Amino acid sequence: MVYLALSVVFSSLIFVIFKLFTRFKVDTLYAIVTNYVVACSVGLLFYKGEVIVSQIQKKPWFWGTLALGFLFILVFNLMAATAQRVGVSVASVATKMSLVIPVLFGVLIYNEELGPLKILGVALALGAVYFASVKGKSITVEKSSLILPLLVFLGSGVIDTSIKYIQEVYISEEDYPIFSATVFGSAATVGLIFILFKVIKSPVKMNLRNILGGIVLGIPNYFSMYFLLKALENDTLNSASVFTINNVAIVMLSTLLGILLFKEKISVKNWGGIALAVVSIILVALF
Repeated sequence: MVYLALSVVFSSLIFVIFKLFTRFKVDTLYAIVTNYVVACSVGLLFYKGEVIVSQIQKKPWFWGTLALGFLFILVFNLMAATAQRVGVSVASVATKMSLVIPVLFGVLIYNEELGPLKILGVALALGAVYFASVKGKSITVEKSSLILPLLVFLGSGVIDTSIKYIQEVYISEEDYPIFSATVFGSAATVGLIFILFKVIKSPVKMNLRNILGGIVLGIPNYFSMYFLLKALENDTLNSASVFTINNVAIVMLSTLLGILLFKEKISVKNWGGIALAVVSIILVALF
């Protein structure tokens, strides 16, 4: 449970840092790419073995990291597009409700058992994510705009499911740092290629502020994945429970941090979502 709690803390810090990007006028795209470079470097630093590129390429999980790196960049851009065209609330809800995909994967593929109380906990978790994330009276989405949140939902779910599958089948514990480093290195490479294409149309805007923002973001980003991998080894909680608690707790903690650090105002619905989150975590974790 300690590793799961640490994953939640570091993941929630990412949202806080994104909020600070706006205040300090950090260019998100360039900071994100820098963050992946930093996260990769942290993984290499914590890896106890010798880093040999030719050997990494022979690892059974190597091609999976390339796919994950591409998905990281793709889903991030889809989230940005969803937030801009449809709304931030829709993007947030679509991202966190994707917990349904790895939960179903665990039940169907690994035959993980979900008793009645855990099923109730997962159902309450979905309600918690919605009510804790929604801003305003309601979320209304035009049919023509449904494709973006749907892609965010599917992409986020595929990332979590892929991490679980690779962790379960291919990775030994001592390879967690180098695996995480390779995933982030792949994402950085894809991001740099994306920036190169963008540079053709507009000048490079990378500056010290963006680099510092990327460094501050990259460290918790690395540890959020590393501790999630460690949490998935839990003998007491199956992966369905881990992903449910992880996503719901992140929504709950990031909401509370928004209140404490940024004086954000939350509605009765948001408080209801936090209450549902607490109940769902208790049901999933204890039963």
